[in-house]
Amino acid sequence: MIRRVLPHGMGRGRLTRRPGTRRGGFSLDWDGKVSEIKKKIKSILPGRSCDLLQDTSHLPPEHSDVVIVGGGVLGLSVAYWLKKLESRRGAIRVLVVERDHTYSQASTGLSVGGICQQFSLPENIQLSLFSASFLRNINEYLAVVDAPPLDLQFNPSGYLLLASEKDAAAMESNVKVQRQEGAKVSLMSPDQLRNKFPWINTEGVALASYGFLSSSQRMLTTDDKAVVLKRIHEVHVKMDRSLEYQPVECAIVINAAGAWSSQIAALAGIGEGPPGTLQGTKLPVEPRKRYVYVWHCPQGPGLETPLVADTSGAYFRREGLGSNYLGGRSPTEQEEPDPANLEVDHDFFQDKVWPHLALRVPAFETLKVQSAWAGYYDYNTFDQNGVVGPHPLVVNMYFATGFSGHGLQQAPGVGRAVAEMVLKGRFQTINLSPFLFTRFYLGEKIQENNII
Repeated sequence: MIRRVLPHGMGRGRLTRRPGTRRGGFSLDWDGKVSEIKKKIKSILPGRSCDLLQDTSHLPPEHSDVVIVGGGVLGLSVAYWLKKLESRRGAIRVLVVERDHTYSQASTGLSVGGICQQFSLPENIQLSLFSASFLRNINEYLAVVDAPPLDLQFNPSGYLLLASEKDAAAMESNVKVQRQEGAKVSLMSPDQLRNKFPWINTEGVALASYGFLSSSQRMLTTDDKAVVLKRIHEVHVKMDRSLEYQPVECAIVINAAGAWSSQIAALAGIGEGPPGTLQGTKLPVEPRKRYVYVWHCPQGPGLETPLVADTSGAYFRREGLGSNYLGGRSPTEQEEPDPANLEVDHDFFQDKVWPHLALRVPAFETLKVQSAWAGYYDYNTFDQNGVVGPHPLVVNMYFATGFSGHGLQQAPGVGRAVAEMVLKGRFQTINLSPFLFTRFYLGEKIQENNII
């Protein structure tokens, strides 16, 4: 259920300036005064005690122009860009709703945190290039006046993808696309790989790719059958630790609920029609559990180690300065764990990850696992790529979900693209039309060859 409410751009304190107050005016801190006001009113009224005033400070507003469901990095990116691109300050009211106020199970905080530009789709490459630029210049976007500069500890150490003989030609073709889009990527032979990274065993590696960063209307479908367009008029927000719901009237709903976004779509009636129709097309996004392991290895690769993606699917990168590393491997369809909880399977590392790591980096034979965690992919079962933009029938629900493991690294560009679509009616900077929902109904998969 949706529990946590984040009013975008508003803070809390003893004295806070609030929208709608006259210039120079301040409103009192309601939380600190409400009980005192109640006592004074009760003391002057005859008869039994009454409760005329209720504390509503914990409730969301009754009206918002845009409600964003999901307060992870994608939802917050959409909120940021809506406010950044609005025609005048305060023109758009944005409400972000997040059910996990601790973010303890949020995919954003549990991700590996890499940025890869070595994709095969031009749109994915462009998104990652913009994300890298955004992070490098973060203070141009998110700096606060009179506050210290932001330090994200962004360490662009690069990505090293390894290919076997059967995948070498595809890697070479992908690099051509990447270079055309402006990515700085080099191809390396096994000898070049050993010279640059002496700690690596190139057995089974034919080629490597090294990237240098880390109300209703009517319309007709194609079969000439009339369908009804729908709009969402309000969102009911369930309050934390309560049975209470607060209705919020809105014009736009952004579905950025990650692994749970298909449930939000179903609440709006998406996918309820007959199978094979546009009305019956569901949002094909589901939670998939992924493990991340942290290990210590004093003899391991040095500080300039990139994130390495092995031919086996195993990957790793350095974590900090203390000879620590983190990594894992995505399971096969047959190995997919139950996503009902975030418990870690330590045998999966021993049996499915460590053997590949030790083969590729012999020093990892002596590694010692220190900790581990699990998080969720918002896994798009159709083609493992993101879903961006409006629904064709529920016309005021927009999507920013389904990125299947690369949502964090593409969030700045995706948030900007969704804001452009909401405010301008089209993608302006990066054309993400291939990521529209309609491809599920049309059966048009967009194939990305480099999903880790």
